[in-house]
Amino acid sequence: MDQKSNLDRIQIVLVGTQDGANVGSVCRAMKTMGITHLVLVGDREYDENRVRTLALHASDVWENATRYENLSEALATSVLTVASTRRQGKFRKNSALNPEQLALMVQNTGEGLISIVFGRESDGLTDDEVAQCSMVVSIPTSEDFPSLNLSQAVQVITYNLFDKIKTWPVQAVPVEQGRCEQAAATATSAMDEVGYFKQGHEKLWTYRFLRDVFVRASLTESEIQKMEKVFVKMSKIKIHKDTQEDV
Repeated sequence: MDQKSNLDRIQIVLVGTQDGANVGSVCRAMKTMGITHLVLVGDREYDENRVRTLALHASDVWENATRYENLSEALATSVLTVASTRRQGKFRKNSALNPEQLALMVQNTGEGLISIVFGRESDGLTDDEVAQCSMVVSIPTSEDFPSLNLSQAVQVITYNLFDKIKTWPVQAVPVEQGRCEQAAATATSAMDEVGYFKQGHEKLWTYRFLRDVFVRASLTESEIQKMEKVFVKMSKIKIHKDTQEDV
């Protein structure tokens, strides 16, 4: 896969962006680094003049932007989904990549759409929105003043993608996130059947963990089918064994 093709499969997803000027600035930051696919999540309307003034010669990115009502729809067909956030916490991801590490991962990910998600200017992404992504990228900043403007954050991420992604032969085609969600649901249902979960929240957390692992592993369809088979077969063996013991 050549550099242009690799960059062309990346979409920048903005969730609930509040100011049209920031949308325009993001368009400019994207296009300077060869990335032109913008996704807007939510129903907010933006002032055209504010967007176009800041976008300058990247107005085509704005004009061709795709809109979705919710984040889940925006991410469904992606093979890799990344939340950009600096906040850590119990209900967020356990680890994060820096921009350079993310670029290298994208470089080595097989064919398919890649989504990088950015939150609101005021408070970023919610815990649930981060949970819908398979991994996190965080930009190292000074502890004295760690906050970045939205377009600045997009510029840092896209610069690293442009700088690190080179022409690279990729053959395996990973499944989309929606398929990984199906496999994670199959796995957790099989685990539930054998009484693996002791508390109600454990199933959801395990589902999200497995979904994230499946996405990050860039599994092909045949590989993810084998993963599903492992969990289903284990549950059937356990249920069959319990039935024999009760006889």
